[in-house]
Amino acid sequence: MALKCGIVGLPNVGKSTLFNALTSAKALAANYPFATKDPNVGMITVPDTRLDQLTEFVKPKQTIPTTIEILDIAGLIKGASKGEGLGNQFLANIREVDAIIHVVRCFENENVVHVEGGVDPVRDKDIIDTELILKDLETIEKRMDRLRKQAKTGKKEDVAAAEHGETILQHLNEGNPARSLDLEGDADELLKELLLLTSKPILYVCNVDEESVNNGNSHTATFQEAVKNEPAEVIYISAAIEAEIANMETKEEREEYLEMMGLNEPGVNKLISASYALLKLITYFTAGEKEVRAWTIRKGWKAPKAAGVIHTDFEKGFIRAEVIRYADFLTYKSESAIKEAGKMGVEGKEYVVGDGDVMHFRFNV
Repeated sequence: MALKCGIVGLPNVGKSTLFNALTSAKALAANYPFATKDPNVGMITVPDTRLDQLTEFVKPKQTIPTTIEILDIAGLIKGASKGEGLGNQFLANIREVDAIIHVVRCFENENVVHVEGGVDPVRDKDIIDTELILKDLETIEKRMDRLRKQAKTGKKEDVAAAEHGETILQHLNEGNPARSLDLEGDADELLKELLLLTSKPILYVCNVDEESVNNGNSHTATFQEAVKNEPAEVIYISAAIEAEIANMETKEEREEYLEMMGLNEPGVNKLISASYALLKLITYFTAGEKEVRAWTIRKGWKAPKAAGVIHTDFEKGFIRAEVIRYADFLTYKSESAIKEAGKMGVEGKEYVVGDGDVMHFRFNV
């Protein structure tokens, strides 16, 4: 499955700088609003030491990691929900993504202007939340016209649907994002059907100065307190540090620089780990002489659905899955040794794929 995330935030908070660093792309990074007009699109290769280890054991002709598609979406200002600035385009781009990476500025720099006149990440977050909620209110109010008319028929299901809609409408009117609404059954189904912007999972990225990348600062402390009750992840990244890492030629240079900065890993690794956790994603592998490859699926998927990520025929004609635990690959170091040890499992349609499983699917179409 192709994962798509959108980087959003006010102008001049470091979105495009971070995008460039994460994807090694060359998007325009400029010190004025709307430097990004159309969404730049880049790919992040998902680092995975398990894939590297499997490659060492199997020695395939090629190794294919999984990727995340990143959209750097134009900066948003007050009034975007009414078309101000690049509002309509911005909001349309958000509809396309699986998750939102919301960058908030948590660093001081008098040479980088702020569209609101000063650094205040909580205010910046509220501006974007407000614009997205206002757009969602337009969506739900249009739907409510139909739901209320249908409810007049007196049918139990129509009345219930209208009541569910009113619950969602009230929640948004109170200034709350749809993702913080806990619904079940038909009410939850209605919420999903509406495709509201604020129902998308969100990862907050606090863009900090180099000194604050490990422990944060006063801005991040205030921000963390403001979002503590949200169903969201928060991480600290210094776009400036990521830009330095992206420009380095060798792995040794990058490792030395990370050690100097007191970091265990680059920000892209933190972002990917947080995104996977937020979206409840895991990775399984296929391994053979032609290729060793990583595949991204949702946690809890059963074997046939996981096979369908490779090709729909694999799901339609699924017979069984031959499964090797990654830990067994580490122990026995080859498929033949694993088979001899009786460690290869043969699983049917009800098997729930685990993170790190090495899979071989048998199918017939």
